[in-house]
Amino acid sequence: MKDDKNKQNTNDIQIDDESISAPKTAFNLNDDTNDMTNRDEDAEFDDVDTDAEEFVDTDEEGKELGSSAKIKQLRDKLKTAVEEKQQYLTGWQKEKAEFINIRRRDEESKQEFLKFAVQGLLEELLPVLDSFDMAMSNKEVWNAVSDQWKAGVETIYGQFKGILSKNGVEAFGEIGDKADPAKFHMIGVDTTEEAKLDHTVSVVLQKGYVFKEKVLRPAMVRIFQHQQNK
Repeated sequence: MKDDKNKQNTNDIQIDDESISAPKTAFNLNDDTNDMTNRDEDAEFDDVDTDAEEFVDTDEEGKELGSSAKIKQLRDKLKTAVEEKQQYLTGWQKEKAEFINIRRRDEESKQEFLKFAVQGLLEELLPVLDSFDMAMSNKEVWNAVSDQWKAGVETIYGQFKGILSKNGVEAFGEIGDKADPAKFHMIGVDTTEEAKLDHTVSVVLQKGYVFKEKVLRPAMVRIFQHQQNK
């Protein structure tokens, strides 16, 4: 009985081969992927072709240009681009040169300002040096003070002169120097019979000073003048 029922059930089942599709294998998947890739590539090429058609060069009448005309047009465009590039480069170089010149002039102005500022300060300090010179040149008074006091004053004077020398200030004007009108202010003459002493410094009344080889203050002196015996 059971076998007859099973056979009956089996006979009742109908298999439609067309309705059941075979499972996709790796080969089937690759085929589908290739089909999609091909469709994408075709679409991409279609877009490129469309874009290319939009940018085809034409003449004033709208007709497509020939190869030689296109080459000439490209050369003209290249020439224009090169000329514009050169103009921009030239303009940039001019601006850069002008900027460098402005900075150089500004730096020179600063240096000149500092130079005059320092020069003004040094000129105000020179009377202090004159006071030291006057105090030590008076031998009678100078020798009357204690050696300890003189050593202290000479130390301070030496430090002061050292600082000025470090900053480019140097004293000049000694007996026997050749009287240079550019550096000496001559306020009197002393006659001499020695020809070799003619127009040399006979007395230094006030030392002169130079600041970086520029006369800060001329020396005040008397000079020898040769006079032959009659």
